[in-house]
Amino acid sequence: MKKNFPLQAEGKHPDRVLEAVKHEIRKYFKRERKRDVPKGVDFWDFDCKVGLGADTAQGVRVSAVIEAVDAAAKAGATSVYVEILSKHGTRVLKAKDDDEEAQQDAQS
Repeated sequence: MKKNFPLQAEGKHPDRVLEAVKHEIRKYFKRERKRDVPKGVDFWDFDCKVGLGADTAQGVRVSAVIEAVDAAAKAGATSVYVEILSKHGTRVLKAKDDDEEAQQDAQS
């Protein structure tokens, strides 16, 4: 999704417009996560960018997209650009150190 959301609409309270934008973003994440994942893929990951325009958008984490839209609205922006591109994600297991394993065994 690459979309420029207006944050001000004639005849509508700005807070309601902002809530509608955030709802549409959350709905997009939910719809994309429901898609079937291909073999060898654990989950859907996302590349996200938020800014006042497509050329000034900066990369943000998935958990910070809504916060970035809120920040743009509080700054008085009339619109906000949101770009969310889905990609394949695989889980990476962290290797435990031998010291940590020895401490866990000693505590048991």
